[in-house]
Amino acid sequence: MVILGIDPGYERMGFGCILKTGSTLRHLASGTIQTPRIGLAERLKVIHAEIERLIAEHQPDVLAVEKLIFAANKTTAFDVAKAVGVVLLAASERGIEVSEFSPPEVKQSVVGFGAAEKKQVQFMVAKLLGLKEAPKPDDAADALAVAICCSFKRPLTRPLAARDPG
Repeated sequence: MVILGIDPGYERMGFGCILKTGSTLRHLASGTIQTPRIGLAERLKVIHAEIERLIAEHQPDVLAVEKLIFAANKTTAFDVAKAVGVVLLAASERGIEVSEFSPPEVKQSVVGFGAAEKKQVQFMVAKLLGLKEAPKPDDAADALAVAICCSFKRPLTRPLAARDPG
């Protein structure tokens, strides 16, 4: 099962793609989608195009997104929510299933403690994927954590050979 994990943002969005085969996890790709300092609508267009590119390149079976939990800045929260909407649209257009996980759920799955520190999550991401260190920047490692969480919580429902590449 190929899982594309997303750490939401509109200025910088983390992505991490993993392959789960049985109980083995393998890192396929990770990084960030950076948007230039332009209007929000144009940023959303950039995000949509990049998510489409990642989907075409990695052919994920599922797209896993971290749920938004904001308390302070409502304007930022709304803009990030719009960016998540664009990600969900791209997945929907390709018929890809979407799973969403809260930050404590991701931490619980990856570290075993729902209030784990960021460094603990990064350490476990590297360990679970057999990497010497956690990918940088932090947004990429966070997206991989979301993908790993999904791999633990979601059973394989479609065999890889049955995936529709188009």
